[in-house]
Formats: sequence, structure tokens, C-alpha cells
Amino acid sequence: MFKINDKIEIGNGKLLLLAGPCLAESLEICLETGLFLRELAGRLGINYVFKASFDKANRTSHATSRGNGITEGLEILKTVKEKLNVPIVTDVHESHQIEQVLDVVDVLQIPAFLCRQTDLLVAAGKTGKTINIKKGQFMAPEDMKGAVDKIKSTGNNKVMLTERGTTFGYHNLVVDMRSLKIMSSIGVPVVFDATHSVQLPGGLGHASGGQREFTELLTLAAVSAGIDALFLEVHPNPDKALSDGPNMLDFKMTEVLLQKVVNLYEFKRKGFKN
Repeated sequence: MFKINDKIEIGNGKLLLLAGPCLAESLEICLETGLFLRELAGRLGINYVFKASFDKANRTSHATSRGNGITEGLEILKTVKEKLNVPIVTDVHESHQIEQVLDVVDVLQIPAFLCRQTDLLVAAGKTGKTINIKKGQFMAPEDMKGAVDKIKSTGNNKVMLTERGTTFGYHNLVVDMRSLKIMSSIGVPVVFDATHSVQLPGGLGHASGGQREFTELLTLAAVSAGIDALFLEVHPNPDKALSDGPNMLDFKMTEVLLQKVVNLYEFKRKGFKN
């Protein structure tokens, strides 16, 4: 258990939600989505951290949108933080970006493809911020201990691991629910990334596809298996989103899903033990 900021802890038996649009497309979309999620999380008794990326450096095609860049992207995230009074999580892809985001971001997220990048992990750890490492699609869950140890070598113990599916043939991911238990045994909070787990990498040829209809199934299975936090990408109109539209949820789907998640999470916490 540790504090993300003065108000929010993770690993204390209360579910944490990391959620927002994939990309910080515009201030309007980020504020609309963040306000909806903050109010929904408040009603359901969930701690909330706003998520959006200022840059999607790993897009399938160079022709698809990467976002507004770090300067404008951080201005959007800063405004969301100030207006909605919520903590922020965003991806960092290179060590030099870390210093730029520190004044805005509460949680530094290491993308799955970069989870073995020692210099990036060590630079992130040295900030003392909470670090969320996404398990690579190519990694066994037990091997994520090496990534955790790289963060902890800096004296920073505020690290969590995210399951987001494992490569299973071309254009497909599969979630091994055992990984949640295995990564928890490393001694860190575990996050389930529900929307990226239903992604079809490169499935549209020019971009990744997705099967959002399976999000609820996998999420409820993950809650049953045991998680500390849930990661969702949410958009007012996913089919018009600039990134990850096929696997993102709209507001109605999110509300229905989170109500079920809270009910199951509380039943598991009070009603039975692993």
C-alpha cells in the first residue's frame, strides 16, 4: 500500500480507477470525459485518476494521429487536473520526457513495449512518483519482477504492474488470469487494463482493431481473480476517437460496467477469500 497523492492510496482494499480517453485529443473531450468519470467514481465510492496520453509513439502507421505533442498535451492535462481536481497518469516513452511532465503528472506510466528499458525505468523511479509499468505483450508475468526491481533500485517502492494481454498469434491478445496472482506475489499492487486487453494489434491494417464487447467479461474475471485497480479507456464517441476507438468504451457502457465491478469487488472483499 502507498499513496499516489495526499488523498488517494492504492492497495488499501479500495478499488482505484485509472481512466480517460486514449489520447489527449482536445481539452473539450478530456474535460467532458474526466468530469463524467470523476462524478461516476464518486457515486460508486471508487478512487479516481484521470488518464490520457500526450503522445502515442507506438501507432501502427505513421499516418495515424499521435496527438498534439508534449507541450500542448501537457497543457491539456494540467487544465484537467486544475479544473477537475483529479490526479493524472500519462505515458512516458523516453527518459528526457520525464522532467517535462513532473509538475503535471502524479503517476508515470511505462508503456508495455518499453517495460524492459532500464534507463527509462530508472529515470522514472528516481522521481519518487508512483510508477505504473504495463506488462509487455511478450513478457511472462513472473519476469516483471526485473522491471519492479529496476524501479526499487532507486529507493522508490511506489510501483504497480498492469496486465494488458499477451500476444497470441497475429492481431490477437489473450489474458492469462493467473498473471494477476503471479504479479501480485511480487509484492506490488496489480492493475487490469480491460480495454487494451481486447485490442487487436494492427488488426485494421493501418491501425489496431478491438473487440469492446468482451471488455465486461474480462473485467469481471479479473476482479474475481483479484486486482487493486482497473484501467479503462473511455471516450464520448469511441467510433470517432483518433486512437484506440474500437476497444474504448462510451459513457453508458462504462457506467454499466463499473456498477457491476463495484458489486463484485465488494462481494469478493467481504463475502469470500481466495
